[in-house]
Amino acid sequence: MQEAIGHYQRLLEDQVRVLGADHPDSLRTRNNLAYLLGRAGEVQEAVGQFGRLLQDQVRVLGPDHPATLRTRNNLASLLGRAGQVQEAVGQFGRLLQDQVRVLGPDHPDSRTARNNLAHWREMVNHPRGN
Repeated sequence: MQEAIGHYQRLLEDQVRVLGADHPDSLRTRNNLAYLLGRAGEVQEAVGQFGRLLQDQVRVLGPDHPATLRTRNNLASLLGRAGQVQEAVGQFGRLLQDQVRVLGPDHPDSRTARNNLAHWREMVNHPRGN
């Protein structure tokens, strides 16, 4: 996993240098890097990277762009994994409203957000390990 993270970091450096920080490919690589960091257990670092990415995506792509919405999903999931379960529930609730408005209630991303919201609500009501 660390090798893949290193490859993505180097790729991102090259993309920013050649394409610019706001290029869609650079944004996509940032997403992939943050995702890998989360998978590698570096949850706080991934949360920070997703948060910064989200700000840039809103600025560059707009708040309703599918990539922006997916980043919101990823960020909310990581917040839950980081123990910020109430924050995850709130973010998933707002995300689901936006996805239904933009993509429709039956879009796969809307269904994913609905399932994630149900999962984290369950974690609020019945936390594991306590």
